[in-house]
Amino acid sequence: MSFFDLFKKPGGPRIDPLGTDAAARLSAIHGASFARAWSPLEFERLLGERGVVGDGVFLGNATKPVGFVLSRIVLDEAEILTVAIAPEARGKGLSIPLLERHLDELSRRAVRTVHLEVEEGNEPALALYRRFGFKETGRRAGYYQKADGNRVTALTMTLGL
Repeated sequence: MSFFDLFKKPGGPRIDPLGTDAAARLSAIHGASFARAWSPLEFERLLGERGVVGDGVFLGNATKPVGFVLSRIVLDEAEILTVAIAPEARGKGLSIPLLERHLDELSRRAVRTVHLEVEEGNEPALALYRRFGFKETGRRAGYYQKADGNRVTALTMTLGL
């Protein structure tokens, strides 16, 4: 808990580390956010890996997250693997404190550079990443497949911590 957490209003969002027990909920949120959902088993395996860091955003006293971010750390670099907010919690600014806390945790773990990829045209995600200072470093044409079968470009982005 940081000093600033003492001044947050009760019942507001809180950010906590995630364990394998959250796998089913993360899979459900992921499935509502992406064309190819990751299974609970995939989340369990990821969260059980050394070097994978997961943070969830929780509302009030809830025990299940309404959003999450997962990263994999290798030496002094990390890759954000996925970020998702449940449909009912979108548009409330929850991704800002979630990513802020997550980047802070990566920094505490001696990460100096963070990489990610995001679908071109995903304006809410692009605005979030740009807000934190991520810069576009490349493009992967046809990288993501949409639910309708069309393929779209992924943008690669990097942030120095």
